[in-house]
Amino acid sequence: MRIDFKIRTVEIEGKRIKLQVWDTAGQERFKTITTAYYRGAMGIILVYDITDEKSFENIQNWMKSIKENASAGVERLLLGNKCDMEAKRKVLKEQADKLAREHGIRFFETSAKSSMNVDEAFNSLARDILLKSGGRRSGNHSKPSSTDLKPSDKKNTNKCSLG
Repeated sequence: MRIDFKIRTVEIEGKRIKLQVWDTAGQERFKTITTAYYRGAMGIILVYDITDEKSFENIQNWMKSIKENASAGVERLLLGNKCDMEAKRKVLKEQADKLAREHGIRFFETSAKSSMNVDEAFNSLARDILLKSGGRRSGNHSKPSSTDLKPSDKKNTNKCSLG
């Protein structure tokens, strides 16, 4: 058990955006470390396992921690992972959609295994951060520039590989 760190680069509106992803797999023992990363985060992805009701219930605790420790304008995104395991679903999509609406954040169901909606989720978060930071470009997009959005923080209640 460890913190997994990855760099993921996406291109939004002709701009290369480098996301630093810190994955603690939702482990409580990393909570003090992750709250320190909240302070500099421009975006936070909260992930629960659709086959594990407890992981969904724990999202409220992470939301509270983000509210207490992150910058007021941090972009947040809720992901329900393992949507490829519909037969074992314990958390209804409607439950997560309602939670996301209550917190004013976007929601996606994803599958790290099949990569379903993974790129869409990262692109959505990167686009929201870029727009909020005033990085929207118009005009000539021939040569992409580069923006480093760091640290982006991913909370995950289930360890899984993202591309």
